[in-house]
Amino acid sequence: MKLARWIKAGGTFTALLLTMPGAQAADLSLQDAINMALSQNTSLKITQKGEDTAKYALDEAKGNNGFSVTATDSLSTSKSKDTQRRDSNSIGVTGKLPLYSGGRNQANIKKAELGMEAADLTTQRAQENLKLSVIEAYYDALEARKTVAVRQETVDKYQEHFTNVSQLYAAGSKARIDVIRSQVELSDARQNLIKAENSYEVSLASLRNYININRSEPLNLTTDFSYVGFDKELGGCIDYAYNNRKDLLIDKNKLAQQEQTVKAAKAGYLPSLNLSLGVNQSNQFNPSSTNDYGASATLGLSWNIFDSGVTNAQVKAAQTALDVAKLTLLKDQETVDYNLRQAYYNMREAEKRLNSTQDAVHQAEEDAFIAREKYRAGEGLMLDIIDAQEALSKARLNYISAQYDYARYKAAVENAMGMELTAEEKAAAAQLETNVDKVMAVPQAGTAPEASAASTRKVAEELAGNEVAK
Repeated sequence: MKLARWIKAGGTFTALLLTMPGAQAADLSLQDAINMALSQNTSLKITQKGEDTAKYALDEAKGNNGFSVTATDSLSTSKSKDTQRRDSNSIGVTGKLPLYSGGRNQANIKKAELGMEAADLTTQRAQENLKLSVIEAYYDALEARKTVAVRQETVDKYQEHFTNVSQLYAAGSKARIDVIRSQVELSDARQNLIKAENSYEVSLASLRNYININRSEPLNLTTDFSYVGFDKELGGCIDYAYNNRKDLLIDKNKLAQQEQTVKAAKAGYLPSLNLSLGVNQSNQFNPSSTNDYGASATLGLSWNIFDSGVTNAQVKAAQTALDVAKLTLLKDQETVDYNLRQAYYNMREAEKRLNSTQDAVHQAEEDAFIAREKYRAGEGLMLDIIDAQEALSKARLNYISAQYDYARYKAAVENAMGMELTAEEKAAAAQLETNVDKVMAVPQAGTAPEASAASTRKVAEELAGNEVAK
């Protein structure tokens, strides 16, 4: 069953995989992989926790500007010379409301609101970056899989050639040196195949890690490369990025936050006004029993006239932080411009390579066929076979590289522009579970604990045996 069905049904794919004995390779399209990552990636869960932190900071800022109630209870005893001991108890409740704080409380509230917006933007940018990482990992795996196919075909051709040369040598029509040379080339081709197979497994491991599924789950990648043109000019892409990149919007939010920090610091130059209302009861129970009740209302004005330059230093520190925020925004705009240009030029370069490498593959195939036939007819040289086969492999690998370079760089350009997630991807991201208790209650991707412990013991015993053998 395709993974997308489990996403749309709201099922937990990881739990399914852990309960499927000997599961066959699951079909995984690129869009399925993106959706799964957005709904399951652990790093994204951590990032999204920042929204909760920002919300609590806003609650705190609002609370500091609201009505507060304090209850007190004290028990005292005293005795002085030539007097009896006095025991008493005092209970009081006081309510306090800040009427004017010089703008400090309002600035802190606005700063916290901007912090909430920044936290949401941070999550959105993390989602966009995760999408890019999944796309790159998916295409890396596809490229590696096609590379394996090319390497395997090269091994097959060299094996076929080695068999042919061996037969010709047995018949006395070829020299021993040709057999040795063809065997060496076959061995080298097998080495390249082994490396390609390993690269494919590593790419799949990276993809599984992003989408957070069982790390041993076999996958069948179903989305192949399909050329889709990119008709936007570089200048338009840069303008779009300046207006839509979430990290630039975050910088602007942080800049606005620092402006509020300056306002809060300058509030130290101004007075503060607070209203306090209280009721209290005093009880004396030794040497006699008496009760006393009271109520109070206080309108208090406080103004720090001289603080040895503390407020002035706080204002200057806040203004310096504001300057840093301005420069940070400028620097990040420059970085966005550079990264976007780099990805755009790389995409165009890969696009140009697509046509030239495709033609080169056809020519190399013809050249390799001619070289093999001439050698069989006794008119060609061993070196011609080797050169033609190497040229064919290189042409095919170059074509594969151009395809997936274009796909990756196109995705990088869209990411650098700050293009939003699609409606389907936003719906998948909305399924991300950030409740830690629920997350930890679900069996995690990977090997079951019992199997992992047994495997660890087995490896330890094998290593111990190897050390003894040494």
